[in-house]
Amino acid sequence: MICGFDYGTSNCAVGVINSKHEVRLLTLDQGKAFMPSALYALERELICEAVANTISLPELQQQFIDLRVNPLAQARRVRREHDIAGDEEILFVGSEAFEQYFSFPEEGYFVKSPKSFLGASGLRPEFIHFFEDIVTAMMQTVKCRAEADLGQELTHTVIGKPVNFQGMNAEKSNQQALDILRVAAQRSGFQQIEFLFEPIAAGLNFEQSLTTNKTVLVVDVGGGTTDCAMVRMGPDHRDKDIRDNDFIGHSGERIGGNDLDIQIAGKQLMPLFGMTAPLKTGKPMPMQTFWNAVSTNDVGALATFNSLDTALYLDQLQRDCAQPELIKRFIKMREDKQNHHLVRSAEQSKIALSDVSEYELDLAYIEAGLGIHLTRTDLAQAIAWPLEKMTNLMSEAINQAGTQPDLIYITGGSAKSPAIRHAVEQKLGNIPVLDGDHFGSVAAGLTVWANRLFR
Repeated sequence: MICGFDYGTSNCAVGVINSKHEVRLLTLDQGKAFMPSALYALERELICEAVANTISLPELQQQFIDLRVNPLAQARRVRREHDIAGDEEILFVGSEAFEQYFSFPEEGYFVKSPKSFLGASGLRPEFIHFFEDIVTAMMQTVKCRAEADLGQELTHTVIGKPVNFQGMNAEKSNQQALDILRVAAQRSGFQQIEFLFEPIAAGLNFEQSLTTNKTVLVVDVGGGTTDCAMVRMGPDHRDKDIRDNDFIGHSGERIGGNDLDIQIAGKQLMPLFGMTAPLKTGKPMPMQTFWNAVSTNDVGALATFNSLDTALYLDQLQRDCAQPELIKRFIKMREDKQNHHLVRSAEQSKIALSDVSEYELDLAYIEAGLGIHLTRTDLAQAIAWPLEKMTNLMSEAINQAGTQPDLIYITGGSAKSPAIRHAVEQKLGNIPVLDGDHFGSVAAGLTVWANRLFR
């Protein structure tokens, strides 16, 4: 069976064409079509073991076991040391991963939005292998749940890809990330795998509704990237098998909804942990450690934040700070591994402020009675910098095309924010702006293209 697979930074979705020739998104997560892109393991060493046990083809399974001799030995050692029974559930994906992390933040291994890491530069082979295993474990779960809903095996897929996974060394970064995704999809049991740019996929879904030809600026604001494409669409274009000449401009960068959440967490929440408190000397507080805490899409920042050097530094900072109780709160948050939860709370405030003008954010999981009042103005101030980068990408795609769009089609989970809609309208003037299915457009477009490609 053919499917489109949106392995997104924030959510995963899988679509098929049903008997009515319509896109149907399959159920992946507690009765819902969108599964949060998150994984929790009792121990990080057990991820590799879970992948090995789930690979269905004997030849692929043996190849994987041969490649992971040392990690699999470490997994057996961890099982013995922690007395983890063979039938104990060790891996949780999607909403279940968040539930486990919120219940036991100081235990286990939690990762959110692993797609953000796939193009990171300077990764040693062992880290690439580790990310392969994380993505494979998630894809295996997604494929299994999708097939359970569908009642058929999924064998052919088109997977979405951003224009650029990273801003620097884009070509090398993109190849590294696509290699990881391809290997993971193969180990998950897909026999034929192709990729399609995510903004183009989002546009393909929208194109089905056009009755006249248009030049459309597709803006896909995802969790990890913002991707823009200038595309000629309409009745004269949509039935073509080769669309290269219709894609007349594109741009993309690793700036997305996660960056908005990080900016909100840093600028609005981290002052509660001492970020803006003065030192006893009267000098301003050094801020890098606070940003490391909330930079949950940066492998290096997280490694530094979790290091012994940071623990020692914070002990000294507590002695040096004019408000030591705030640094004490910061230290406890770090020890309890609540930094991911804090960024999740920032995301919740962003979502809430899409519908209301003011929001009371409860942070009682950090400390009883702790919270903060946030407004849309606070949100706009916090995300001004990433918003500017996003709108510059739109201008870049238009300039490449050498023509103005007839309309703007905006999609992606983060695009629901009124602040983003306002920024687009301010940047591009009176061009009509249409909203897509913020979460399902890419998956639907990938599904349409997969059926065109593999039929």
